[in-house]
Amino acid sequence: LYTEKFRTVVPMLAPVLDVSAPAAGFYLWPRVPDGDDERFTRELLARVNVAVVPGRYLARDAHGVNPGAGRVRIALVASQDDCVEAARRIVSVVEQSR
Repeated sequence: LYTEKFRTVVPMLAPVLDVSAPAAGFYLWPRVPDGDDERFTRELLARVNVAVVPGRYLARDAHGVNPGAGRVRIALVASQDDCVEAARRIVSVVEQSR
């Protein structure tokens, strides 16, 4: 099921986000357009009711750098249809923000 979700969702998001399918797991870790993962997360929830997690919340600073900063975690745990709908909404927010 996850393989099918990745095959469907990644090509939808790739034109607007720097994203690729992981080698393992059920998360996507795209870079957000302006690098502000917290702002992007708040905007998605407020505008289109899609919840993601700011990458900076899932990592800690090491040598002054947070490897999660500028990325969000997208969990593809919902149904195929819900994942596709969420991807459509994410694309619309990014396109409207350009």
